[in-house]
Amino acid sequence: MKQRYFDDRLKIFALNSNRPLAQKIADAVGVQLGKVSVDRFSDGEIQINIEESIRGDNVYVIQSTSAPVNDNLMELLIMIDALRRASAHSINVVMPYYGYARQDRKTRSREPITAKLVANMIQNAGADRVLALDLHAAQIQGFFDIPVDHLMGAPLLADYFIDQGVAKDAVVISPDHGGVTRARRLAEFLKAPIAIIDKRRPKANVAQIMNIIGDVKGKKCIMLDDMIDTAGTITLGAQALIDQGASEVYAAATHAVFSGPAIERLAKSPLKEVVVTDSIQLPKEKQLPKIKQVSVGPLLGSAIKRINENRPVSPLFKNRFTQMADEN
Repeated sequence: MKQRYFDDRLKIFALNSNRPLAQKIADAVGVQLGKVSVDRFSDGEIQINIEESIRGDNVYVIQSTSAPVNDNLMELLIMIDALRRASAHSINVVMPYYGYARQDRKTRSREPITAKLVANMIQNAGADRVLALDLHAAQIQGFFDIPVDHLMGAPLLADYFIDQGVAKDAVVISPDHGGVTRARRLAEFLKAPIAIIDKRRPKANVAQIMNIIGDVKGKKCIMLDDMIDTAGTITLGAQALIDQGASEVYAAATHAVFSGPAIERLAKSPLKEVVVTDSIQLPKEKQLPKIKQVSVGPLLGSAIKRINENRPVSPLFKNRFTQMADEN
């Protein structure tokens, strides 16, 4: 029997991007999902109707802005506006995946900073807080002038690899220099060394492996990134690690974007497993036996309860085994 959460002023609503994850989050909190309908007018415009009173409530909206990113983003913005006009006490946006996050700075003249634009839109629509998971660039937190709680998927991924016995003789691989901090965090959980793939990217979604910095011979290599998009970097890196003598190669990422040729590349790659979270819902055509999903529902549910109770979310930055060690 599910235990009901004591605070009747807390309500959770799910939009269309990832309803299965939203249900897991609601179950973890101990509340029922709120009643909302998301429809389309005949010309494709989005129509949202909140089918219960939310006056004075602390509302949490679950929506990843994954593909179709523009539709999901507009759903979110319209929902925020509807909540504000219905007198919600607070509007908390839970974004397991933040779309447009890769456009976080200008790399060429006359380029937009779309991650900042999206932040402005969410804030101006009326959001009071954002709860995000593994933003592509940490500075996106500073694009908002409202509180942003930024959770990490590394503790959950670490739990998976420890449970599977992969942590022994493991090396955590950063697929580029920019991901070293992320790789080091996972390595700390696994008590493993790190290595770095030195690559260059001549254009978007095209990567060329240059060199591997670190010892991987005879090791179980875990390549960690925040997302897997077209899987070009991951599959090229996996082959390079095998060529350097790695015994097994795993890929790990929080966000399974899996666009374009990603599934075909992963299927043909030497990767033993591809471990991702359910921050993005995977349709059947994007599922493979080697793709393993870890749910972020309990993590986000715990974060929602802590935020609602004005408690810190910092304990959620530890994995299960670290928490057990602290308790002992």
